[in-house]
Amino acid sequence: MKFAGDIYLKAPRAAVFAKLRDARFFASCVEGVQNLHEIDSDHYTAVLDTKVAYLKFKFNVVVEVARADPPREIEAKIEGTPLGIVGRLTARRCRYEIEAALTGKLGSLGQPVLRAKAKEMERLFAERMRAAFAPTAGEPSR
Repeated sequence: MKFAGDIYLKAPRAAVFAKLRDARFFASCVEGVQNLHEIDSDHYTAVLDTKVAYLKFKFNVVVEVARADPPREIEAKIEGTPLGIVGRLTARRCRYEIEAALTGKLGSLGQPVLRAKAKEMERLFAERMRAAFAPTAGEPSR
């Protein structure tokens, strides 16, 4: 399954890249990310707690920054092992593009439900990114 979209920000590309490269900031923009732990500057673990339709899922997630080309793009490999159900989540993110493989109970939910959840998460992520670059009182807009 593939998800793609664009998020436009009124900010310099280098500033956006720096924010996205900050794992704590990035995690704060993704709904449901908890317990982020930095192993090194390119490897992280976290817990992703989310609800898809009527089902609640919790994943132990491992993130590896596979490639970074400042200030143009970051590519990360994400693998999640669900807690309490059988299956697996894998994703590769590159320039707002996610290619995901879902197995087990989660995969059986169907693409329309998962696409709707992905769009909801993208909307929230975009809102949080825009808020990070919004001008503060007295500051000119970029």
